[in-house]
Amino acid sequence: MDEITREFLTVARKYLREDYLPKIERCLERLTDEQVWWRAHETSNSIGNLLLHLEGNARQWILCGVGGARDARVRQREFDERAQLPRAVLVEKLRATLDEVDGVLASLTAREFDGGRRSIQGNDVSVLEAVFHVVEHFSMHTGQIILLTKTLTASDLAFYDTSGGDPRPDWRRATPDDD
Repeated sequence: MDEITREFLTVARKYLREDYLPKIERCLERLTDEQVWWRAHETSNSIGNLLLHLEGNARQWILCGVGGARDARVRQREFDERAQLPRAVLVEKLRATLDEVDGVLASLTAREFDGGRRSIQGNDVSVLEAVFHVVEHFSMHTGQIILLTKTLTASDLAFYDTSGGDPRPDWRRATPDDD
């Protein structure tokens, strides 16, 4: 595997596990289960629906599309869910899927990454395109989750420590409620 490919996969894995997931977890720490399922109106998504959607998308595109697992996803169910699953269950499902995704990405060979095409959601894509899709998709919905959390809590989520001048990621810092 060439250096650029290896770096791409390293950075993709880092964004999913060390950037987006901790930000989502910080949001969920600040919310109640009821807030996780709040929606502005019937045609908008709740954070709960977005979490189910992120898990389903990563599973379909990476575990199934790239990794070869059987694809049993019914995408619309992610948006139709109204059972208000607890946030702890939602985040555990997402973590478990990202653990599996990380395993698939870590085990990709140059031949798998560079060769062949995959059919995912009826799209003919390369492995690079599938990985890129999941990372950018996670980024977009993480931003929506952050915005909804800020709207619901009217609070700063304190993702960065700026005390030294330059912003430094501070995802794992204790929340004010933990003091």
